[in-house]
Amino acid sequence: MSQVAWAPLTEEDLPALRELALACLRADGGLPILAEEPMLRRYFLAGEGIGGRDETGDLVAAAGVTRDRSGQRSASGLVRPSARHRGLGTELAAWCSEHAGGTLLRVAVETTSPETEAFLHRLGLVRTFAEHVMRHDLLDVPRIRRPQGLRSLPWDEESAPLFHEAYRQSFAERPGFPDTPFGEWVRDLTDDPGFRPDRSRVVVDGEGRPAGFVTLSDCWVDQVGVVPQWRGRGLGAHLVARSLRALRRVGCGEAWLAVNVDNPAHALYLRLGFVDAGLRARYGQVA
Repeated sequence: MSQVAWAPLTEEDLPALRELALACLRADGGLPILAEEPMLRRYFLAGEGIGGRDETGDLVAAAGVTRDRSGQRSASGLVRPSARHRGLGTELAAWCSEHAGGTLLRVAVETTSPETEAFLHRLGLVRTFAEHVMRHDLLDVPRIRRPQGLRSLPWDEESAPLFHEAYRQSFAERPGFPDTPFGEWVRDLTDDPGFRPDRSRVVVDGEGRPAGFVTLSDCWVDQVGVVPQWRGRGLGAHLVARSLRALRRVGCGEAWLAVNVDNPAHALYLRLGFVDAGLRARYGQVA
């Protein structure tokens, strides 16, 4: 057993959780908003959480088990880079398994590494989903013209259905596409406090049919898609480049996006000046 004192996590642990998350992000990369209060609450305080402190009182490990709306339990954990390889991950996994009903079925990881993947594999878990987290410093933003015959519209009540239709057509062929209904999709966007309706765009052709769209949130390119018949004409590159300039104009020092590891758009984002800044992933039991 490690020489760590374990105790339930409370609101008073939020500053220490943030510092622990930042240490993991610096070492492994990943989703930067993991270190922000809403995400820390979601993963470590919304359900059952445990933290481990070393002899100096520093928080060196933390884990949480939460339930989603369907009742499915998910686990997440962090181990400080300087405290790894001491059995803390094994202790956290045992605690999560116990508090997840006896079996660890689903693990959410917003900052991961090859070590994490190998460790979870030894527990009988395999990666079920992964995204590259990418960053753009906005110092040199390319200018890419919009293809001829198209015009763009900002988000409003009238254009929202066009955004949703562009979303459906752009992603319908992706494995596991949820085909979120219009009302729910709109609520998901507009309930996000960072949503930028005035900077988001849907592009339509001469007959008013959607060709592509992009939505922005805080300093993130949240969703971007191009309907199949308009792919290969530079529309996706235009939407992203335009969004980078829009984010720079509103004061963002850098821009972020996340893209599935098997999405060919990853190569496009690299060409536009994004760099890989880590990986976020989900793991589940082998079938």
